[in-house]
Amino acid sequence: MKYKIDENSSGIDISVTDAKNDKQKLLEAFRECQEGRCSCPTEEYSKLVSLEVAQEGDAIQLRLKAKDGEVIDKSEIEKCLSYTAERVQDKDQ
Repeated sequence: MKYKIDENSSGIDISVTDAKNDKQKLLEAFRECQEGRCSCPTEEYSKLVSLEVAQEGDAIQLRLKAKDGEVIDKSEIEKCLSYTAERVQDKDQ
């Protein structure tokens, strides 16, 4: 899995590519976060007002919008993405 994180004034946009056979599992994991069942080892989720998940071709697009006055820590989101990628790969074994 590869990803690109773009910070903007309202939050963070993430493009996940090269998910190969893990794409469906990644979508499920991201939807868990979208539904408030995020298992990432970070408190950044509490800073979100919304998390949008979309599939565009071979890529997965995530849009994290911060609550007013909050700033999402990009390094914490990178940790969360790594954790999610490892968790999805573990399901294969």
